[in-house]
Amino acid sequence: MALKMHPSISVHAGRWLSSEIIAPSGRSITDVAADLGVSRQALSTVLNGHASLSADMALRFERQFKISADTLMRMQTSYDLAQARLLLAG
Repeated sequence: MALKMHPSISVHAGRWLSSEIIAPSGRSITDVAADLGVSRQALSTVLNGHASLSADMALRFERQFKISADTLMRMQTSYDLAQARLLLAG
């Protein structure tokens, strides 16, 4: 039997990056976007949870902030699955 995680435990990778990495760094979204080589809008959309974190973006964060892209992708997948389960249950 598989373990079931309550959806409230899952966190969108972008929201986590925003609150745990970018905000404490004191850097602006514009500066971080430039360092990552993406548009401010693309980064903002992910950080606000309006788009899923892509593998490309996860690798950019890995290179810039030394955060495992694998971990970020697992976080995003867990969140996406939790949201899908909520939709199917509802």
